[in-house]
Amino acid sequence: MKIILYFGKMATHKIPFILSILILTSSVVTAGPLGVGICYAGCAGVTVACFAAAGATFGTVPAAVIAASPALAACNSAFAGCYSACALALIAPTP
Repeated sequence: MKIILYFGKMATHKIPFILSILILTSSVVTAGPLGVGICYAGCAGVTVACFAAAGATFGTVPAAVIAASPALAACNSAFAGCYSACALALIAPTP
């Protein structure tokens, strides 16, 4: 009976120790939605400038016109690549 109580007391002393180790090692957080939103905004800003340099307004050009114009197609593919790179911001650790 004493052995069981002894191990029972040991288990209760281990819980705070384990929790403190978990808290100390979990100090890195992920950027999450905020980082992705900032990245998406940057992508959209660059794409608006790219479309303006090509003589078009971003968001108002039909897909057929984008496919016919090499400059707009390049802007659109760069926009897609930028958005896919933003997916890393969702899981990237930030200090």
